[in-house]
Amino acid sequence: STVQLFVQAAELETSIEAKKAVLRKALETNPHSVTLWKAAIELEDDMTHAKVLLSVAVEKVPHSVEMWLALARLEDYTQAKKVLNKARKTLPAERSIWIAAAKLEEFNNSNGNTCETIIAKAVQTLPGVSRDVWLKEAEHSELQGKAPQTSAAIVKHTLHDNKVGDRQWADDAQGALSRNAVATARAILAHALAVLPTKRSLWMQAIQLEKQHGTYSSLDSVLEAASTRLPKCELFWLWRAKELWTVQNNVQQSREVLRDAFAANPNSEAVWLAAAKLEWETGELERARVLLSRARDRAPSGRVFMKSALLERNCQNYKQALQLIQEGTQLYPTYAKPYMMGGQIASSIIKNLDQARDYYERGLKSCPDNSTLWILASQLEEEYGKNIPKARSILELARLKNPKQPILWLQAVRLERRHSSQNNEKKYETLLARALQECPTSGILLKESILLASTRIEKKSKSAHAIQTCPDDPHVIAAVALLFASERKVQKARKWYDRAIVLDPDNGDTWAMYYAFEINNSQDKKQKEDIETKCQQAEPKHGELWCSIRKQVPNERKSTLEVMKLVAEHIIQQLKPVLSEKVV
Repeated sequence: STVQLFVQAAELETSIEAKKAVLRKALETNPHSVTLWKAAIELEDDMTHAKVLLSVAVEKVPHSVEMWLALARLEDYTQAKKVLNKARKTLPAERSIWIAAAKLEEFNNSNGNTCETIIAKAVQTLPGVSRDVWLKEAEHSELQGKAPQTSAAIVKHTLHDNKVGDRQWADDAQGALSRNAVATARAILAHALAVLPTKRSLWMQAIQLEKQHGTYSSLDSVLEAASTRLPKCELFWLWRAKELWTVQNNVQQSREVLRDAFAANPNSEAVWLAAAKLEWETGELERARVLLSRARDRAPSGRVFMKSALLERNCQNYKQALQLIQEGTQLYPTYAKPYMMGGQIASSIIKNLDQARDYYERGLKSCPDNSTLWILASQLEEEYGKNIPKARSILELARLKNPKQPILWLQAVRLERRHSSQNNEKKYETLLARALQECPTSGILLKESILLASTRIEKKSKSAHAIQTCPDDPHVIAAVALLFASERKVQKARKWYDRAIVLDPDNGDTWAMYYAFEINNSQDKKQKEDIETKCQQAEPKHGELWCSIRKQVPNERKSTLEVMKLVAEHIIQQLKPVLSEKVV
């Protein structure tokens, strides 16, 4: 075509001026060619000359959206506004022009109402554009145009169909968030909550969004709104109080939030205990004591009595602690934790073996299905009574009353291993084999079988069997990671540790194992810092070693990071023999 010939002729010229001359001649004969106008404008380095060309171009090719938008970008705010107003009159069905006008107002006008008004008119003028297309435009405005107000306005005026329901809005928000469109997701949830202000799941989604992507202020605002809309939902009050206290270090405001929570939930055990914990951990022990005393009157429960006893134990008021345990077990005989605490105080602090036995015996009568009580009773006889046969018989009775409980089998195996001799050297192996027959898919037993294997070939065989049996069990995955670590296969070990913490981020032992691995095998600070950050975000609460160290009185106030480092140190000492083995 003639246009293509002119373009090729311009390309053949060596100087810019010659190219411009060819294209000017071409535009004289083809003034309505968008291609020629684009080629001519691209050659202009001077902004003024480019604006002149674009001003003519939009007159000659008014159907070209690209020309209108390019001209608006080169103009100042006032002129750009006129250009886009003219463009909208010329091309009222082009949503990109409407959106460009909204962005112009967002960038140049502190009042967001004008931006929203433009989008509202756009949605009204273009009824044929689907909600999905508008939502894509909202994401594009945020991610490519850096215009979160425009994005929010598009969402607000697009999601007007209130019949779609909370599931669709939740999915829309999750989809936007997965594409890093945070402002779009926030706007979708804001609209959903305006329509369904008492929908707990939507509030949870909004809170999680602010927790991960917002500021302290935005998170607090959403938590405050959630508490106001759902005053009987304790979770939001407690979450806000915890954030104010632990993150923003605002103890007084945290107290005020809990005071409001009391007003809305006067008989809530969780609120009473949260208020007591706040005072306790900020050193106001007498206030905590008073709150727990009131809680025992107004919202009594086994947990309230247990926390009351825990405070007295930590203050070394052992007599008062045992008295509270006694009252608690009489009122709530099926709540197991006070028996455990009573037994531990009696055995390890006041050294009264008979009293400790009494607590465990009474606990096992009332809570025969509680595995931890059985284990503590067995450990009492092993550690303090030095009566191994009795410790063994307690675990045997526990397994009879609670069949298919892997943790009871695991403790029995470990008991035999700790006290193995030349005569019964293989007894723990036999017991482990029986355990796996009764609980073949237990991750903790499969992990133990890998750890107890005597040769590397046997460890690999056990690992392969464990992965085949329980491919997604975090205990098995962590054991395989440890095997790779012992073979100095750093990248493979890291990959398996990553998998283990994704499968169970609440297991503190796995986090500490991973951290210990990085200490032993990496000089890269970033790797260790990454684990520290992720562990603090996960806030693990479980894990055999984690809980045993966390619950020690000196460690109760330590942060998640401090506890992880303590557990990691313990693991490094445990694993020295494993990691010092020669790779064969």
